Amino acid sequence: MDYTAAFRMVADPTKSAWKASRAATVNALDALTPTFAPFAARWDAEADRRKALRTPENLKRLMEAQRAYSSARSTAAQARSQRTAARRASKNPLSAERRAARTADRAARQEKAQARAKLKEARAHYPATLTRVAVQAHAAHAVPAAALTYAMQSPWPATTSGLLAALNGAALWLGRRQPRTVVGDGLSLSAEERRLAERLDPSYWVQHADERGLSGTVPSPVQVTPAGLVSHVRLDGRWTPRTFAQRLDEVRALLGARSDLRIEITRGSHGDRATITLRTRSAADGVDLSGWEPGAPWGVDTVTGEPVHVPLGRRVLVAGTSGAGKSWSTRAILAEASETEDHRLVVIDPKRVEAVNWQHRARVAVTPDEVLQVTDELYAEMIDREQLIPRGQDVIAISAARPRITVFVDEGAEVIAMAKAKGYDRIIENLRSIARRARAAEIILIWATQKPTMSGDGHGIDSQIAGQITYRASLALSSAGESRVVFGDDAHERGWHAHDLPMPGYALLRSHPKAKPHHIRTRAMSPQDVIALPDRPIWRREIASAAPPGERPALRLVKDEAPASTKSAAETPAIEGLTDNQLAVLRAVEGGASTNAAIAKATGLNPGSVDRAVKALVKRGLIVKDGTEIRMGGAA
Repeated sequence: MDYTAAFRMVADPTKSAWKASRAATVNALDALTPTFAPFAARWDAEADRRKALRTPENLKRLMEAQRAYSSARSTAAQARSQRTAARRASKNPLSAERRAARTADRAARQEKAQARAKLKEARAHYPATLTRVAVQAHAAHAVPAAALTYAMQSPWPATTSGLLAALNGAALWLGRRQPRTVVGDGLSLSAEERRLAERLDPSYWVQHADERGLSGTVPSPVQVTPAGLVSHVRLDGRWTPRTFAQRLDEVRALLGARSDLRIEITRGSHGDRATITLRTRSAADGVDLSGWEPGAPWGVDTVTGEPVHVPLGRRVLVAGTSGAGKSWSTRAILAEASETEDHRLVVIDPKRVEAVNWQHRARVAVTPDEVLQVTDELYAEMIDREQLIPRGQDVIAISAARPRITVFVDEGAEVIAMAKAKGYDRIIENLRSIARRARAAEIILIWATQKPTMSGDGHGIDSQIAGQITYRASLALSSAGESRVVFGDDAHERGWHAHDLPMPGYALLRSHPKAKPHHIRTRAMSPQDVIALPDRPIWRREIASAAPPGERPALRLVKDEAPASTKSAAETPAIEGLTDNQLAVLRAVEGGASTNAAIAKATGLNPGSVDRAVKALVKRGLIVKDGTEIRMGGAA
């Protein structure tokens, strides 16, 4: 038998229990320290004052005052004797001898009083040490107590005297301790946390609560967690957790907490309890969240320390003011959404800054025409896929042939403004349809914006699109109103203060409307990290050249350029420069489609796209339109 291993099995629980007991004892002592701190502070202040006065100069004055007082006492005693002798020598109170003796005695007594006052002043300027005073005071009751114990044959007088001396020493020791609360995992309090813990101590709180209008509330000593300090507050009859939470500013003032410290007041374990949480630390501290690799979490929960993933296939709203780290934080989601063969990425970015980083692994759309084209293709792809959803299923099965397409709209406000300025209202209509219907077709919308306001002037996010997005992430915002737009009208009451988040790289993440947001420290991915990612196939919707009128067009995936099936067999200069839609319409006419409706059915394009492509092809002479009939033109 391995006795060493057996001994460790027995010893380890004992050691753990001892550590837990020691930690509990230290915490209990730290909880008592604020109670005795004022006493110790006054004691030490008085001791320092006395020590500062005990200088050689003051000692010299004391000695001179003592000599002067001794001399004055001697003179006063002699004058008193002479007055007594004069009174005995003469019965006449008005005799010259008695009057002289009386005057001398009065003068000597006045001199003695003045010398006594000067001695008292000198002693005040050169006081005894506080330790000596304490010893003298305890000796004053210890000696009589010992005599009483001997006389009464009872131990209680001496015991009481000893307890008083011990209490004095214990109070000083406790008051002078520097609280450094150690919890189970070895966390210790910082200087800021010690100060906050002292103010959350019941003795301090109750003494000063009335000054802040918080009388009737009593907190418990703080508990230290990986995410900060926690205290449970007992509320009297006129308080509720909700009304107490509304006094957050008063609580902050009473604690003397810094303005940017996140303080949460929530319901406690009972109806007459509330919980104050001071986020003085983060459970994500020390976790490396730079760069990205497949399967890496989007961030770390700052409260629990658990990794947080944003599941693919969820429509997501990402909000964050300029400088909050919105772009750096969303890149990890986009990298995951374009990594495997059954996932593809589309980036719509009118500002172009983000789109250029993803050109090697995503379909990018920057100009109004490109955005219109890609949204038209996505809409047509959605229509096709809806017909392929099996009976009894909610979504189409993704594969390399029909991958999940994640559509990332970077700065949605610019997309809305661009569409309105160009008169391309169909861009918004396409995106609305994608938001409403395309999840079942595995076409997923991620909308990012700096100003998540739903106004009619084309800023932030369209209200119809916002209504379809329940998975919401918000980095720091510029106002409480924007927080309410992202998380609902009760966001402020619930403590979901996205406008108070630190910048950059911290976010609130909510999975559905009734869920409480998680406080996340997000992964940071630089533009160089994106550019360094390996190339991936790029999604394009391509139309077969000879698709029968009654069949749906096939989907083709290419990396950088259109496949040979979209090009003319002769590669004639006459059809160079055509868009994908124009090529699709041309091939449909070659296949026998002779009306706009037949072309739309053959290509899967919406009627507006078909009409524009037909007009462009007629203008180039590639097709001829006679009334409603369309046929190939002579240039073809």
